[in-house]
Amino acid sequence: MGRAAMNIAIVKLSSLGDVVHALPVAAALRRAFPQARLAWLVERREAALLRGNPAIDEILPLDVRRWRQARDVAAVAEAGRALGQLWRRLRQASFDVALDLQGLLKSGLLTAATGARLRIGFGARRCREPLNALFTNCRVSPPPSARHIVDQLMTLVEPLGVRDVRPEFWLPADPEAEASVDQFFRATGLKPKDRLVVLNPGARRAAKQWPATHFAALATQLVSEAEAVALVVWGPAEREVAQSIVGTVGHARAILGPATDLDGLLAVLRRASVVVAADTGPLHLAAAIGTPCVGLYGPTRAERNGPYGAGHRVVQSPDGTLTSLTPALVLSTVMASLE
Repeated sequence: MGRAAMNIAIVKLSSLGDVVHALPVAAALRRAFPQARLAWLVERREAALLRGNPAIDEILPLDVRRWRQARDVAAVAEAGRALGQLWRRLRQASFDVALDLQGLLKSGLLTAATGARLRIGFGARRCREPLNALFTNCRVSPPPSARHIVDQLMTLVEPLGVRDVRPEFWLPADPEAEASVDQFFRATGLKPKDRLVVLNPGARRAAKQWPATHFAALATQLVSEAEAVALVVWGPAEREVAQSIVGTVGHARAILGPATDLDGLLAVLRRASVVVAADTGPLHLAAAIGTPCVGLYGPTRAERNGPYGAGHRVVQSPDGTLTSLTPALVLSTVMASLE
């Protein structure tokens, strides 16, 4: 099989922000090899990010999280059957190349399971779990200049002769979700000319959560000093926190966002003047679609995981904790983004 008609597997399972960061790899491969067949192995929860992506021919959704939680006999048996089906499907695909973009033991095992003769990944020192390198046979060490994870991931296509490619992000847009958000905006009196600051207080890890009291103080100042609208978005199990922020502000220009799925969230983010969030999926979604972001960073490094692209700003905690970032400091950064 010629290089142009290669079967290529991309292994990037989770999480939301990590899958966003990996999107340019698929775009670069599609541009370099328009006749290639590209498949992406991804957790079922994150698979919606890839829906309709023109660079991808096949999405292989997995339930690795559920398989790992199997405890009783029935659940273990079900996981075993699913793994067997996956193994057969991967081998039937006859992959020529597999790229492990995750650097974990589980992604290494899946990369090996593809049966691809060329298996590309990071060297052990760059892997989050060094044993991952046992399952690849072409190991890449990004140069020091590749500080951001997006730039590091892009080095994994270089063994295929793909170099100096500008990262491109593609994310789905659902007409029904766009119309629904437009309706919400009309119902709440939001107008296109409004300075709309979207606040995302949620984060999967507690260490990445900026205190709700800080978000409330920021929202209060945005409403009173910047004449902005503060729209607080929320995900599963986050509604109560979002409501508390809006209730503390107690102003008509502090608004609780609507319930959204991925498409709805993207629709809201597209309409924002600025998005304020910690190092979480919504922040990286906003950056990928070009909405200006203010990223709040404590335990993670902005130079590696910051909002990617021009026009974004970050506030990095000097002591590694988000609690030390004051609302006044964040406000000044948001104001600079609104100018």
